[in-house]
Amino acid sequence: MATRTGLRDSARTLLQLDPDLTPPPGYSARHRADHGSRVLRVLDQLAGASADLLSLAVPVDCVCCGAEDRALCIRCDRHIRRLTAAPFRAESAAPALMDVAGTVLLPVVAAGVYREELAQALLSFKRHGQHQLKGSLGRALGGAVRAATEGAGEYFLVPVPTSTGAYLNRGFSPVHLLLGGAPGRLPGLGIADVLTKGRGPGLQLPGGQKGLGRGARAKRVRGSMRVRRWARNKVAGYPCVIVDDVLTTGATLAEAARALHAAGAQVAGAVVLAATRPPDADGYAAATAQTRGTRHDLEKNKPGKDE
Repeated sequence: MATRTGLRDSARTLLQLDPDLTPPPGYSARHRADHGSRVLRVLDQLAGASADLLSLAVPVDCVCCGAEDRALCIRCDRHIRRLTAAPFRAESAAPALMDVAGTVLLPVVAAGVYREELAQALLSFKRHGQHQLKGSLGRALGGAVRAATEGAGEYFLVPVPTSTGAYLNRGFSPVHLLLGGAPGRLPGLGIADVLTKGRGPGLQLPGGQKGLGRGARAKRVRGSMRVRRWARNKVAGYPCVIVDDVLTTGATLAEAARALHAAGAQVAGAVVLAATRPPDADGYAAATAQTRGTRHDLEKNKPGKDE
């Protein structure tokens, strides 16, 4: 116990020393409140009781802090809510989504910054099959989708596909599972599972993308996606929003947008669960406020607006 406490104290010290890992100040936590509906309150209580019973039968530890009995303890779940309480525009930190003049090629809204409990939970979810985290992470992704599209009309949500090898290793597609964990229906937003990994130059490079720079990532994914032949008529001429889990250089989103454009779809923007970093420490508040403008960008990119 003393060793674990010492490790946590050391981690907090590192976070304080590294400004890229320190959350910008000024945002209060969005704590969990009771549902307004009595039915939802009862369902919430039943879900909590079920989790408690399951923890007795199959003991687990929190993936973030190591606390016993739940894959994600109440405290860490609350921290994830805080980290994703203010979705922000994140494309300016992704080189593949900006041109040399600073013009936005694809607007992207991120639920939060890839750090602390959000990063730990997402890694556990993807690498170790911690499906119990689907509700918390799906809720955060759903909030970012609503922040980007609320009031902007009807769109198709297009999940970024996982590779065949990754699917065989995990047994699931993280983005599809997260969309399934988004609470309730997202009004006017249908899910169009039309992208697939195709044969292209990018697939000839071995290994994953972790640790690759901007050029290597772009080369790896170039030509690696396509819209399924039967689905081309489904998305042609329709506005689409791409959905992925993590934004780094933006190469994956750029490739997904290229494939959709080639099929005649109208790519309005993208939403991710986490961005590796905000645009910059000083511009974080501005990027958060800019999220409101995403709905305007989506409307502007819809078919028929210039006709």
